[in-house]
Amino acid sequence: MKKLAALCTALLLGISLAGCAGGPAEPSYTQADAQAAIAAAKAAKKKVAAVGYEWRDTGKIIKKAEKALKAGDYAKAVKLARKAERQSKNAYAQYEANKNAQPRL
Repeated sequence: MKKLAALCTALLLGISLAGCAGGPAEPSYTQADAQAAIAAAKAAKKKVAAVGYEWRDTGKIIKKAEKALKAGDYAKAVKLARKAERQSKNAYAQYEANKNAQPRL
């Protein structure tokens, strides 16, 4: 009986460790992916800049993405460009929410 309990414990431990062994693989990006992501970030930044609601660090993040692209680190370039695009979209949403704001009386 003790052998059976030890065997079951070992089996359960092995199954639980096997489930934790590997996570999802990081996607592989190409130069074209990075260039497209940077172009999308720049377009979103241009849209929000036109209404005067551009966030302070968005341009800096795009420059970092361009630097990563030049260095050949396409995954980092895509990650940064997507962050910049997300910031621009959030800034535009903030503009939309506040464009008709009035003082409270």
